[in-house]
Amino acid sequence: MTDKRLDFPSAGRNADPIAQVLKSVLPQTPCKVLEIAAGSGQHGVHFCTQMPNLSWWPTDLDPAHIASINAWRAYKGMGDQIHEAQRLDVCSDQWRKGQKRKDWPPAFDAIVNINMVHISPWQATLGLMQGSAHRLAPGGVMVLYGPYKINGKHTAPSNANFDASLRSRNPAWGVRDLEDVAAAGRAQGLTLRTTTPMPANNYCLIFDR
Repeated sequence: MTDKRLDFPSAGRNADPIAQVLKSVLPQTPCKVLEIAAGSGQHGVHFCTQMPNLSWWPTDLDPAHIASINAWRAYKGMGDQIHEAQRLDVCSDQWRKGQKRKDWPPAFDAIVNINMVHISPWQATLGLMQGSAHRLAPGGVMVLYGPYKINGKHTAPSNANFDASLRSRNPAWGVRDLEDVAAAGRAQGLTLRTTTPMPANNYCLIFDR
């Protein structure tokens, strides 16, 4: 692409299956959603096109991703539904301790995080849970998507290979054990309600506040 839009092939492959999960767990009424680690921004425009009741706040840490999110938002004409992307570091004190932000509503009905847990240090997952617990409305849901180990074991040889590749790039990265992620949520008052198998040996984890 010649503009600032990034095109992630994986987003094109998994956007519709994730959208089907979101349709099943998010309210049909007006729904305020915070997306953390929004990447290219392709997911947000796909979900909001299918679910016009959503009001979407995308965030990311990477400046190139933020530029891409905003470029996709403009390209698709989603300015009334998708807010301008903002920088967010889930390891920051501002996020973890629930400090208010003027550009956000007091609480979100849902938080969505796709393909971050395994491509970040474990501290990022802990920070994700800490900040989400502050910002989800009572009865709100958090949706995580990605590969996970079950009882310490990979669910497919391809995931084991992916895990090794991640750790070779950064020893702090890697496919996490589902129970460790669930325990991190429980410690913050977030309960793992549903584990939904997804294509390509991934899962959607649905947490309730």
